[in-house]
Amino acid sequence: MPTVAVVTTGGTIASRRDEDGVSRPVVAGPDLLATGADPAATEVHVTDVLSKDSSCLTFADMDRVRAAITAELSNPDIAGVVVLHGTDTMEETAFLVDLHHADRRPVVFTGAQRTFDHPESDAQANLSSAIAAATDPAMRGRGVLISFGGVLHSVPGVRKADTTALDAFRSVHSPTHRHRAEPLPWRPISGLRVDVVAVYPGADRVQLDACRSAGAHGLVLEALGSGNANPVIVEAVRESVAAGVPVAVSTRVPRGSIFPTYGGGGGGYDLAAAGALFSTDLRAGQARILLAALLADPDLDDLEKEFDRRSRIEP
Repeated sequence: MPTVAVVTTGGTIASRRDEDGVSRPVVAGPDLLATGADPAATEVHVTDVLSKDSSCLTFADMDRVRAAITAELSNPDIAGVVVLHGTDTMEETAFLVDLHHADRRPVVFTGAQRTFDHPESDAQANLSSAIAAATDPAMRGRGVLISFGGVLHSVPGVRKADTTALDAFRSVHSPTHRHRAEPLPWRPISGLRVDVVAVYPGADRVQLDACRSAGAHGLVLEALGSGNANPVIVEAVRESVAAGVPVAVSTRVPRGSIFPTYGGGGGGYDLAAAGALFSTDLRAGQARILLAALLADPDLDDLEKEFDRRSRIEP
């Protein structure tokens, strides 16, 4: 009988609604597992790590989740790890784990769109599917996965695409594809500040300057189109890079890769010329995690090269 470690962090999957209809993560791991695992097929070991809405997670919390997963995988009898996590930031925590995941055993994140006590909750179905994936020999070597709404997703490039649909996530490639650079050496990211700044028509440099003044170690632009901004933003990016604060460019567009092709003073070409890094396939949330993980490594030789190759999701 395979053994699966289940790491709980809170989220909707562990939430109940109070008399006012407010959802809070109050359900402990053993109660969740009572309805989500088949005791005749799988032995489950539960570790409650956090009890938070994932919108409240910090870099320190993500480090803690990663440490808990690593501790579980130190046991050679564990077939895989399932992580119960809120959907708001699941793509970020899962990506951080994937960047450093050197074990062939699967780590499978899941959660729910409907609370544990909802009459039509998706919590139990998602948990069962995640446990099945964590014990499936075919998932070995596939890295970190998200199991949600009956679909398995590779983590790089995945993002929550719907606030209510039971199949909330969309990914670049299926989990049968495993494009991944070698794992990064582990360094905690909790001491870093990496901010995301939205670009919009008429945006000025106030937010970029404020983030730098607040001590940001890196910045991510959620740019327009294929990675475009305006001349004012480009100048702020140039000054930021010159000051040793790298800037990565993503996009607010849901699908498609981005490339620095447009000029005109504020296009992607101009941002690249100003020293910005381009997040080819990762959207802002995962681009922020990647930039933080790379900045945390004092032995990294070429930030631009590493960011470029790890932000590309090849078919």
